[in-house]
Amino acid sequence: MDILESDKRYRKKTLATVWNVVPKLLPFLKTTCIYFVLWLPLTEPGWFSALIKCLPILSLCFFVGAHAASLGVFTSYARMIFLGLLFSALGDACLIWPSLFLHGMVMFGLAHLFYTFAFGLRPLNLRVFLLLLLLSGSFYAFLFSYLKDEFIFMVAGYAALIGTMGWRAMSRVRLSSYNRSWARISAAVGSVIFMVSDCTLAVDKFCFPVSHSRLIIMAAYYTGQLLIALSVIDTGDEFPWKRK
Repeated sequence: MDILESDKRYRKKTLATVWNVVPKLLPFLKTTCIYFVLWLPLTEPGWFSALIKCLPILSLCFFVGAHAASLGVFTSYARMIFLGLLFSALGDACLIWPSLFLHGMVMFGLAHLFYTFAFGLRPLNLRVFLLLLLLSGSFYAFLFSYLKDEFIFMVAGYAALIGTMGWRAMSRVRLSSYNRSWARISAAVGSVIFMVSDCTLAVDKFCFPVSHSRLIIMAAYYTGQLLIALSVIDTGDEFPWKRK
């Protein structure tokens, strides 16, 4: 009977969390729709284009801050995610102008550092590390012949940062029903989608044109950032009767 009551309380808490979260996500959903509806040409960089591109990520900053305010506490995890989103928005603004591409890489590199700090270094999970090291190294080897000048080192450094971020996000996931956390799963899936977005961008910029690249890059990017932002929500995924 206690198990059934715990399950009922869990479902009610999850439903309440959903109703609490959805209104805070409306700015993100609206600004994302505006970005794709306007679809401003990349050949005309300007502050208006930068604003339209940044608004969805700034809306996620609002979401993280509003969620923290509703809880009455701004946890260190939420602060790191907030800063990661903020530097991502700065990176978005830089990438509007081709001459600021390197600056954008630096901003996104800092964003990945904040995400890595949020995810922490435990558990270590060397299997995931070795897998991502192999994938990142292989992808960089593929890009290497196309890279020139400072991009040889910048892309290597950026690949290391985003690979580390993905490693730390995925290392936290536990699929057992006894210690499953949907927040951690959300962060891990978001990090993978983020990496897909950046890999597509790298191939399209340095190697050869990718069909519908902008749509793929931005759709994956906004989805990945949304899932990472949603990881600040902790609904207490474990049932009380399952805790050891």
